[in-house]
Amino acid sequence: MIPPRFDYFSPGTLPEAISLLQRHGDDAKILAGGHSLIPLMKLRFASPAVLIDINRIPDLAYLRESNGYLAIGALTRESDLDHSELIQTKYPILADTAAVIADPLVRNMATVGGNLAHGDPANDHPATMLAMDAEVVVLGPNGTRAIPVKNLFNGPLSTSLNSDEILTEIRIPIPPLHSGGAYLKIERKVGDFAAAAVAVQLTVGKGNICERIGIGLTNVGPTPIKAIRAEQLLRGQTINDQIIRQAAETASEEAQPSADQRGSVEYKRSLVRVLTTRALNRALQRAMGGKER
Repeated sequence: MIPPRFDYFSPGTLPEAISLLQRHGDDAKILAGGHSLIPLMKLRFASPAVLIDINRIPDLAYLRESNGYLAIGALTRESDLDHSELIQTKYPILADTAAVIADPLVRNMATVGGNLAHGDPANDHPATMLAMDAEVVVLGPNGTRAIPVKNLFNGPLSTSLNSDEILTEIRIPIPPLHSGGAYLKIERKVGDFAAAAVAVQLTVGKGNICERIGIGLTNVGPTPIKAIRAEQLLRGQTINDQIIRQAAETASEEAQPSADQRGSVEYKRSLVRVLTTRALNRALQRAMGGKER
């Protein structure tokens, strides 16, 4: 099947792109990597009358640390995360995430910004960004504003971006010393959406005290889920096998899965439990410099 007829624009600046969004309103969609939108258009699940391709706009693809944040430009490709020494050494949770998105061909085109702006609870970066307490920067006719990722998702394929706004940047707080993260995913085959996945980012102090903790869940609810109760259980506590088991059980209770071709409700809850346990252990190991507890 091919998409319905649409008009195509390729602006060279952000103001031009914003002007097009204002002119066409809800009839327009932003095209970045296209690996979420184009398949929906081919199936006619999405039928925008206007596509606004932002790939010619300069300075939207970068990875840099500044003012206490890691800034990721919206057009940064997944393969850029794969190949970045900064990401591999200091933000391994992002490397984990990029590595399990689709396949190398997709990762060469798919963008980090698009993965978030699409609002799909099955996408991988939302859970990672929830775990890392990230925020997104969006630009509209009234200027820029920052949205915490925990406030970004309203429902399946629905975000808090206005129809005349473009996501331009993701900001992640630079983790302090003794921090570690991990993203673990179970999929039916390589490149598939997750049956379930778990992101963990933590910071530990003396005696394995959990000083900071973030846990995000993928594809087990109508939106990406921040496992707040599991985080509260861990924060300020000594991390040991018992507290990890309790947190994993709590995270599985916070999941809101539906039965589908990827598994039953019970199966998906069990995946969350197992993956949370493993992700907490891997994140803790990384926070301790790779040493086993």
